[in-house]
Amino acid sequence: MRASRFFVSTLKEAPSDAEIASHKLMMRAGMIKRLGSGIYSYMPMGLKIIRKVENIVREEMNRSGAVELLMPVVQPAELWQETGRWDKMGDELMRVKDRHGRDYAIQPTSEEVITDIARSELRSYRKLPVNFYHIQTKFRDERRPRFGLMRGREFTMKDAYSFDRDVDGLKKSYQIMYDAYVRIFARFGLQFRAVAADNGAIGGSGSHEFHVIASTGEDAIVYCPDSDYAANMEAAEALPLDATRAAPTQTMTKTATPGKAKCEAVAELLNIPLSTTIKSIVLTVEKAATEKEAASKQVWLLMLRGDHVLNEVKVSKIPGLAGYRFSTEEEIVEYFGTLPGYLGPINTKKPINVVADRTVANMHDFVTGANEADYHLTGVNWGRDLPEPTVVDLRNVVEGDPSPDGKGVLAIQRGIEVGHVFQLGTAYSEAMNATFLDENGKPQPLQMGCYGIGITRILGAAIEQNFDDKGIIWPSAIAPFEVVLCPMGYDRSEAVKSETDKLYAELQAAGVDVILDDRGERPGAMFADWELIGVPHRVVIGDRGLKDGQLEYQGRRDTEATSVPLAEIASFVKARLAAQ
Repeated sequence: MRASRFFVSTLKEAPSDAEIASHKLMMRAGMIKRLGSGIYSYMPMGLKIIRKVENIVREEMNRSGAVELLMPVVQPAELWQETGRWDKMGDELMRVKDRHGRDYAIQPTSEEVITDIARSELRSYRKLPVNFYHIQTKFRDERRPRFGLMRGREFTMKDAYSFDRDVDGLKKSYQIMYDAYVRIFARFGLQFRAVAADNGAIGGSGSHEFHVIASTGEDAIVYCPDSDYAANMEAAEALPLDATRAAPTQTMTKTATPGKAKCEAVAELLNIPLSTTIKSIVLTVEKAATEKEAASKQVWLLMLRGDHVLNEVKVSKIPGLAGYRFSTEEEIVEYFGTLPGYLGPINTKKPINVVADRTVANMHDFVTGANEADYHLTGVNWGRDLPEPTVVDLRNVVEGDPSPDGKGVLAIQRGIEVGHVFQLGTAYSEAMNATFLDENGKPQPLQMGCYGIGITRILGAAIEQNFDDKGIIWPSAIAPFEVVLCPMGYDRSEAVKSETDKLYAELQAAGVDVILDDRGERPGAMFADWELIGVPHRVVIGDRGLKDGQLEYQGRRDTEATSVPLAEIASFVKARLAAQ
């Protein structure tokens, strides 16, 4: 490709609404152009990268045995209503009507459509297993689109769906996809980590997220440096920080704490460690009346160490707490007799359900609210002062916690989620009556897996991991071009033009994705453009070097250029590419 025949359009400054590095740099490099809130046009330079990402994904999906199809962006509401997601998805699901008033969804994902295909096409065990995938536009009506392609409304995703006859088959299909994802992200040339995750709104059981490691990542990734344990913060198991509970050494005492409604303030007043205080969190679960049962309301008290943070995903999995909400101030006064800030499990006004975090369950001589304004109870102990609680893992892990596999302590790093694999099981096949006939002619629900990669999100994540003050630093596999040739005076020096054209042809013949900058730009402007765009390898051809039989090579991460003999430059560049 010659730059004069391509479209190179760079900016010195990023638009004012660009927030993070990837957004700023993609806008400056002319890779995307904002059309509306969270909606971008992919300019030629950006689209070229997207196609490279798609090609790697497609090659590895095909290698894994998956079969490509293409499902529509606009989907009938009836399918979404079958699974209940027409209502559950909320405002993120873009709903539209056609001229006849029929409801449609602009797809954020395609579980319903692929299940509809499966129930009509996969009627016999003889057609299983199968894995369908497509690479298609998605739309999610984000409340606050931001960060360019990282959290836009319209984006491109690869989603795949496996169908098996039993759980063992599903596990095999899941492992095949997991392995394919490892190969995909390794080929991208990105530092990544696969972590155990929660399935969230998509349903099913068992999943892993794939994160690109970046200090600007929105997600906290928990891992053990001494083992293979890794999970996202939502799914990371928090072990008790004390293996056993020590015997009481203090008497329970009602202690004045005027105006001290926070654990930190109580600890400071009493001159005690924050880790000896208990944080009380009150939740309400309401059930509407049915033909068999009257309406009901239960109030729960969750007890967490004062310096720990509640993990709401873990809470949602506690039996009886599905659909919980945080209690209102009126409910708290009704059940505890006091305003928030002085709450505790002792002498409540009405019966409550008490759940203690694992670490809290092994604490002794702790401090909790006295259910009276301006007072706390000190020296509280389980068994002696209050009944033994229901014990559940409630909290977020912190750095230095013991690893659940017993092989060291946990560390935390930031990551950007770019892929997710799920074991859906029969969540969708049962809802949509997607069955197959087994060997005995009996209908059985299809076991499903779901596997997604954010194609366009990969671009933002890759940049967040690979940039400097000059611009983007693409890994060669997904760079818009692998090599840029920068001739000095291409239109003025016959020697420069001749040697540049010769090297350009040789690299092209070798299958190298090379661009020749023949725009006639000044050297400084030319170099600045390609450093901003992030082409990983640069060769400079000039009269001065040619007189000595030398060309100048510089990798995008190199601090200095290297002189390479003219006769060796092509093999030198190809060797550098092969080494990556």
